[in-house]
Amino acid sequence: MKIAGEFNTKCADDTFALGRQIGEQLDRRAVLLLKGDLGAGKTVFAKGVAAGLGIDAAEVTSPSFTLINIHDGRLRMYHIDLYRLESSSRIDLGLEEILEDEKGVVVIEWAERLASMPESAVEVEISYVSDSERRIVIRDC
Repeated sequence: MKIAGEFNTKCADDTFALGRQIGEQLDRRAVLLLKGDLGAGKTVFAKGVAAGLGIDAAEVTSPSFTLINIHDGRLRMYHIDLYRLESSSRIDLGLEEILEDEKGVVVIEWAERLASMPESAVEVEISYVSDSERRIVIRDC
């Protein structure tokens, strides 16, 4: 991925735009590990990535109760939310198969709950600066 570094967003639209910019650059398998407090903007960022992949962002919602949502666009996007997942349940999700999809973009919210980090993953850490501002740090794992 060509974008790495630290970004400050002033509002949710800026966070969405950064995600979209990243989604537009993706042309093959990618794993984005989203980390941050509740309400920090992980789902807004995921919606932006989806939009950059040609997926209707309105269809992208937090998969907290379904755990995994699949969206088809220019590339298939697997949107995974581990917030409500018990550690013993991780085996049953089929993450190994999802991570092997060479044309899949995997966006994992609450990625800090993973037992191990996938190869070639990119960490996206979103933190509060103020009620509307966020600091987003993007780095290779």
